[in-house]
Amino acid sequence: MQAVSPTRSQDRVPFSHMLIYGTGAFVNNLLAGAFGAMLIILNLGLGMDPALVGLVASIPRFFDALTDPVMGYISDNTRSRWGRRRPYIFVGAIAVGLVFMAIWQLPDGRSEMFYFWFFLIGSLIFYTAYTVFAAPWVALGYEITPDYHERTRLMGTQNFIGQLAYFIPPWLLPLMQDTRHFDNMVDGAGGLAIALGVLMIAGGILPAIFLRERVRIIAMAEMPMSSRQHGWSLMQTATHRVRDFLQGFAKALSFKPFLKLCLATFLVFNGFILIASFSTYVIIYYVWAGDTVKGAEYAAYAGTVGTLSTFVVIAFVTWLATRIGKRLTFAISTGISMLGYALKWFCYQPDNPWLVVLPAPLLAFGLGGLFTLMPSMMADIVDLDELETHKRREGMYGSIYWWVVKLGMTAALAGGGFLLNATGFKVELGGAQSESTITLLRLCDALIPVIASAIAIWAVATLGIDQQAAENTRKALDARRGAPDPLPA
Repeated sequence: MQAVSPTRSQDRVPFSHMLIYGTGAFVNNLLAGAFGAMLIILNLGLGMDPALVGLVASIPRFFDALTDPVMGYISDNTRSRWGRRRPYIFVGAIAVGLVFMAIWQLPDGRSEMFYFWFFLIGSLIFYTAYTVFAAPWVALGYEITPDYHERTRLMGTQNFIGQLAYFIPPWLLPLMQDTRHFDNMVDGAGGLAIALGVLMIAGGILPAIFLRERVRIIAMAEMPMSSRQHGWSLMQTATHRVRDFLQGFAKALSFKPFLKLCLATFLVFNGFILIASFSTYVIIYYVWAGDTVKGAEYAAYAGTVGTLSTFVVIAFVTWLATRIGKRLTFAISTGISMLGYALKWFCYQPDNPWLVVLPAPLLAFGLGGLFTLMPSMMADIVDLDELETHKRREGMYGSIYWWVVKLGMTAALAGGGFLLNATGFKVELGGAQSESTITLLRLCDALIPVIASAIAIWAVATLGIDQQAAENTRKALDARRGAPDPLPA
């Protein structure tokens, strides 16, 4: 067990600031969750072909993943009286809220292709505004405190608050169909979009207004003199900017500690996404022998228990990491989730269907621990990169990290369908699926995340950045370029 170094008073983040940074997480998760949950009206409310709905959903997300690193680079290299991050967070929050309101105000009586192009173009604008807000917000979190353990407390708090957003999307479809307030589902989407847009704007601008960029002056001092003498629009030539962006992108992708964090996240998160639907299939077609109503009901019970457990997991992981370190805590939390996946084989049984809820609290340790610890470790990596390159690139690292996550999620979602077909599952057979199909479904559901998580534990264990290494990096940086600005009292 590592000795716990006390957090210096100047590095402690006021709890109010943690909450404010957490509002950004709430908005970030709400944007993604609400947008995805409301897409169903294109099919159910407007009759759009499901294939076109799939294109409308996937094309903007692919575009979003590509723009993330560009926005991260712009944020890192912006110089303004208000800082590198805050102007974009403020403008982005307002823009994304307004665009979200607008794209759901769908006109009546138009053709299917009108709705397709209307929503596709609107979605591309929406995700552009989303990136303008989210990429700088993520980067801001890496510089709020330089303390090894305070970073974990900050990221634990923001993850906890961010999870609250996931309670909203499941209720959007019922609310859109509430005839007491709306004429129809499409009208309901338009009304809810206005309320959600206002909430997004109100929560999204708070980090820009109340938080401060502690390394803004340091970042400016460590930039080349030519970059410090000019505003963004006058910064040398476009060719130089592209070359500088590509060099930074390549540097990040060749930085081994960063690659290991990306690998661990990819394995844990996409190991879960790849088989995300398999649990429901196992519960419906094995536990309940094809009864979709009962199967969906018990799958919902398990999902609800897992969601509620995540809040406890985040608090526990945050507490544990500040006592034994991030790497060991990651191994423990991910190991507990592996136990949960393995328990599915024994608990998903027809003779006692209530056992399906038993693995759920253990499974919550997977993603709950992952998205509490990874941002904290990412901040340590940004410091190490600065030590080697003399550049502060929170935006680049944060955006590439999420670029990897998003592209991996896209591949996992597509791969899940192919994997389901590979088991031999045929929906027209209902509860008469073959024994081999049921066995393969159960094996994929339990085994794939266990294998992926085990490799992730190895990747983080060999990261090479523990508390002592992080503190040594900070001392070297402080000696070379001075300490970050103190937090306001």
